[in-house]
Formats: sequence, structure tokens, C-alpha cells
Amino acid sequence: MQKLVEGIHQFQSDIFSSKQQLFETLAEGQHPLALFITCSDSRIDPSLLTQTEPGELFIMRNAGNIIPPYGTINGGEAATIEFAVRALGVKDIVICGHSLCGAMSGVLHPEKLDDLPAVRDWLTYADATKRIMKENYTHIAEDDARLTATVEENVLVQVEHLRTHPSVAAALARKQINIHAWVYKFETGQVFAFRPSEEQYLPLEHSTKPVSGNRFSAI
Repeated sequence: MQKLVEGIHQFQSDIFSSKQQLFETLAEGQHPLALFITCSDSRIDPSLLTQTEPGELFIMRNAGNIIPPYGTINGGEAATIEFAVRALGVKDIVICGHSLCGAMSGVLHPEKLDDLPAVRDWLTYADATKRIMKENYTHIAEDDARLTATVEENVLVQVEHLRTHPSVAAALARKQINIHAWVYKFETGQVFAFRPSEEQYLPLEHSTKPVSGNRFSAI
């Protein structure tokens, strides 16, 4: 806890003073560039990863970067998405999974969740991910490789869930929003983006287009 307190003092004395004009501008309102949906894992820092300033990302985090389909739960996810799209008018939504995700490990190994009933219930919104892995990835036996594939497939499943939200569906129909499927490998700093035309994730520098094509149509 002491580290947190010391950090606040350092922020106030060093960081805030050097960016005081920025923070005064933020008091007038927010105009984020994107809604960034990612995992609550402490190893992920969206602003550090994207090198964005305060006010540039509207961030939503939870275990497994899950987006429940619209109407299945009255939770903060639906409210956050609706506010970002309707009130703030974001033009891009990024769903970013990450390597070595504990939530996705729970999807693969539900026995790990016996003492975590809330987590187990939450991960029912990744049941499609579990089914995809069970039926389509029998050729991958090595656990690390299966976890990587689970992380990647789960991002795509959550993209489909995102499209069920009325504010997103309406913005997509007007071609006023783009959806991006990313996976961040935090141990190397690499970010991979899903490329529908090739049905695979590629390093981000080779793919900056939104998710689109036969599997998705989120342009």
C-alpha cells in the first residue's frame, strides 16, 4: 500500500504539474478515440501499451475480456458499451485478449474453478469459446498452444457478442464504427490483429484493418 501512496505523491508533484494544461482541458469533457475492452489482469496496461494520454481511451476491463450478449445480464458491460458508442461517439472498439490468460485457462480446465463459483458463472459467457476449442482444436494437444488458441478464439467470440448490442449494431449499419480483434503477448510486447481475409492473427504492423469479411462484417 505504501508504494501506491508514494506513487500518488510522485504523480502530484511531478506528472500532474507537467501536464496541468491537459488535465484542465479534460475537466471540460472527454472525447476518447476508442473503447478499449481488455482483461482485468494486472499485467495489462492499455494506456502504456498504446502510449495514449488520459482522455484518449475509454477502458472496460473484466476477467477474460468478456462481453455478455445484449439482454442476458443487466451489468456494467452493456452500460459502458452504450455510453461509449451513443454518448461519446467512439469510432473504434478494440477487444484485446492477452497471453497466459488465467480466465481462459479456466475455460480449458473448469476443475480449477471449483472454489471460484463467481468466476465459473462469469465464464459461461465464453461457452462458445469452450465449444470451439473442444470441436475444432483436437489436433492441438500441447497445453500452452491450446491456451493461446483459446485466447484468440475468445476474442472473436466476444466480437460476435458485441455486435448484439443495439448501439453497436446501429453504428455498424451506418458504417460509423470499426471493431478490432487484438491479442497482446505481454512477455514480448507484440500485438497481433485478426485478419479476416487470411483467417488468422498477424502482427499489428501488418494489419490495421477492422474485423471484416465472411466471418464478421464489422466495418
